[in-house]
Amino acid sequence: MRVLIAGGGTGGHLFPALALAEAFQADDSTGEILFVGTNNPLEVAAFSKRRLEHVSITVEGLKGRGVWRQLRSLAKIPRGLSQSIGIIRRFRPDMIIGVGGYASGPVVLAARLMGKKVAIQEQNLLPGLTNRILARMAHRVFISFPDQFSVFENVQTVLTGNPVRGALLSTKDVCVPHDRFCVLVVGGSQGARAINRTVVEALPYLHSPREIRFVHQTGEKDAPGVTKAYEEYGIAATVAPFFEDMASVYGGADLVICRAGATTVAELTALGKPAVFIPFPFAANNHQEFNARYVAEAGGAEVILEKNLDGRLLAEKIEEYAFHRDKLRQMSLNASSLGRPEAARRIVEECRRLIVGEEEVRRKA
Repeated sequence: MRVLIAGGGTGGHLFPALALAEAFQADDSTGEILFVGTNNPLEVAAFSKRRLEHVSITVEGLKGRGVWRQLRSLAKIPRGLSQSIGIIRRFRPDMIIGVGGYASGPVVLAARLMGKKVAIQEQNLLPGLTNRILARMAHRVFISFPDQFSVFENVQTVLTGNPVRGALLSTKDVCVPHDRFCVLVVGGSQGARAINRTVVEALPYLHSPREIRFVHQTGEKDAPGVTKAYEEYGIAATVAPFFEDMASVYGGADLVICRAGATTVAELTALGKPAVFIPFPFAANNHQEFNARYVAEAGGAEVILEKNLDGRLLAEKIEEYAFHRDKLRQMSLNASSLGRPEAARRIVEECRRLIVGEEEVRRKA
């Protein structure tokens, strides 16, 4: 198969796209994959490192911008559409998959105008604006959570889960030995200042700091200050702006303190990692809180809203789980019950059905 994957702009769209690419390559090593996105440095670096072909189009987002910036974004749509038509003509894909983000809009629209097979992959429980619009043009919509809001009511949906990279899934049953309770703090690919600040505020409230160690992804700006705080309080910690090897980082974590982006939620549930979610309060349509509540209602996580967050409370939560391992193990089981580690493979199978039919899929299986 020749597959074009469109979207991006943030890690939340990038990492599922990479997981999908892995799955398509595993299914058919002779197939070809092309990513169409933006010039976002995170995207460019990720694709270059993996030697995956990536092109960008001229496009900007609309939501949450002022009137003049929205008008400027609208003015770029015709050019982005024209570029997308040219890319599709040159690459001749069998399948186009939009993974969300404003970059997927012109590509999916162009694909439908050209009579191509189109699918949409939605990561969040509450779908974003782009995918809500594009779903009407899609032959399939792959959703990561049950459609609780009936957003895709008149569209053919498949509940697949959100694709997770194979390197992470390989750590599911790996137990990294360590002598202290390990707390992983991660605020996404750019870090999260509010979480960083509150963890630092929590350190003096820990009653048994020598029983706990931290692995903390801070983002570039906060790394020096956070490192200094751990040193001042004599608390064992590994601090970095960004961890490339998230598989090892997850493997050693007993508890994760994090945002509730769709990729993070998918990774934690696939791995069965207990979490304290602190949803980003300014996420579009508050989708991170919806994601977090879904896991918490199943007993797989706890949710603390940023407006309620303070150092003393966070310290209490850390020690509560550090010294009540039975509770932590139950959270792990509950989180794992929601995991869908097979998500990428399911999407590949559905795409093949759209292209070659049910009989060919059964024969290959």
